[in-house]
Amino acid sequence: MILIAVSVALMAVIASVSGLNVAQTDLAVEFGASQSTVLWIINIYTLALAALLLPLGAIGDRIGRKPMLIAGLVVFGVASVLAGLAPTAGIMLAARVLSGVGAAMIMPITLAVITSTFPEEERGKAIGVWTGVAGGGGVIGMFLSALLVDVASWRWLFLLPVALVGVALALTLRSVPDSREHAGHSFDTTGALTSVVAVTGLIFALQEGPEKGWSAPVTLVALAVGVLAAIAFVARELRRRESALLDVRLFRERRLARGSVTLLVVFGVQAGIAVVLFPFLQAVLGWSGLLSTLALMPMAVLMMLTSGLAPRLAARVGARTTMATGIALGGAGLALMALFVSVGGGYPSILPGMLAMGLGMGLAMTPSTEAITASLPRERQGVASALNDVTREFGTALGVALLGALLSAGYRSAVDDRLGGIPRDAADTARAGVANAVEAAGGAGPHREALLDAAQRSFVDGWQQAMWAGVAVMAALLLLVLLRGPKSPAPGAGAPAPRTGAPALQVDAPALQEVVIAGASGPPTDRPAPPGHAAGRPGSAPGSSPSRPTR
Repeated sequence: MILIAVSVALMAVIASVSGLNVAQTDLAVEFGASQSTVLWIINIYTLALAALLLPLGAIGDRIGRKPMLIAGLVVFGVASVLAGLAPTAGIMLAARVLSGVGAAMIMPITLAVITSTFPEEERGKAIGVWTGVAGGGGVIGMFLSALLVDVASWRWLFLLPVALVGVALALTLRSVPDSREHAGHSFDTTGALTSVVAVTGLIFALQEGPEKGWSAPVTLVALAVGVLAAIAFVARELRRRESALLDVRLFRERRLARGSVTLLVVFGVQAGIAVVLFPFLQAVLGWSGLLSTLALMPMAVLMMLTSGLAPRLAARVGARTTMATGIALGGAGLALMALFVSVGGGYPSILPGMLAMGLGMGLAMTPSTEAITASLPRERQGVASALNDVTREFGTALGVALLGALLSAGYRSAVDDRLGGIPRDAADTARAGVANAVEAAGGAGPHREALLDAAQRSFVDGWQQAMWAGVAVMAALLLLVLLRGPKSPAPGAGAPAPRTGAPALQVDAPALQEVVIAGASGPPTDRPAPPGHAAGRPGSAPGSSPSRPTR
């Protein structure tokens, strides 16, 4: 019941990331908004979510994970209702920001509840389910959103997250236990604010770079602010050491560093593939938004299935081998799509590559997530989960920006040589992108077929350029994991003891003797163990009788 509760809550958050992509035209018409405003309505949710993940995850560790999850669900539900009823673009933007705040309260807590509640032998399987929902939930949410747009109205898009929030809230109140960190130091407010500025600047630059240009002043300023804030954050966290919001020294550990890099690359490639696939299915093959989203379902379903199977495989062959196998399959899928994609081949020419990608991504994501969460102690799982989520968001933004830029550059360089004889106005429109070319073809008269053929074949050239770049990145990641990947035999192996520099536990021999004698002569106590004792430590068996506290 706990796993169902957090999975439903996570699905609400993930579905809202990509759901509005299918309603861009409807939003522009409804609010009389420019394309830039529509993109901000979509992207500002992700920006607020990514910026607040780390501080809100740490606050959830302190005040209690269940209260934070309940509050986040309420905020997210109210914001979704407000967005569905928004009369203007300004109110819609405000509702999306509020949704991002609620999502940042929910997302890190969902994983933290799993890692702090489930026993070690079940934790890896639960993380596999969580990873599958996080990886494939976006496609499922996009499909349901497209269905609602086609059947009803874009405003019904927000019915899905509201319904999911209602179910998650009821299950959370009934089943999810509370857990929290008993911190002996003050909250790192300055570090939290610095992290917000750093993430906001970097994500903003990655979102605006492809739209406004990488040399545009707003892009360069955002990038500079983000980099400087990130440097300041690292410097401060190094000074605070054990009392830091995020102890950056932990990245010296191989499991945390390699798990983070793997998630960054895997989610970057996955997001970049979505940017490439949708124009191919819609502009090249002429499919509707609903049918195009349905075409991605085989990859999403395989990803979710293999995410659940990854812990069992890792238990047999090890986490590093499982991650490497997943990365190799993902790279092979990209290579298959680059080799066989064609206009005439249609969907069958890319399906084998998509299936390999789904298998590989699912195998790589679960042990990578486990590597991150297992590197921080149980009481800091909100921070660990937030770090995992921030890594995913950065990877997504990087993948969309870089693979999208490669696709556009490849398309432009190829289409110029194929526009001979096309009227100048139509040719200029076609240079902007394949979707623009399809629109211009309607008024190109006898040149329609030539213009469509030039644009579609040029898009395939740009596709192949982006795919081969993805293959190179995955090959580099595979080499890194094989040489320096986590050596843990399996996920769920319990977090290592934190390197906090705390003194070793001193046991008083007479007190220990008293406890042993008392335990041998009397029945086990039914009183709950106090914080810090056996029942509250990672690795203690669920249901075991707690020990008496020593003096």
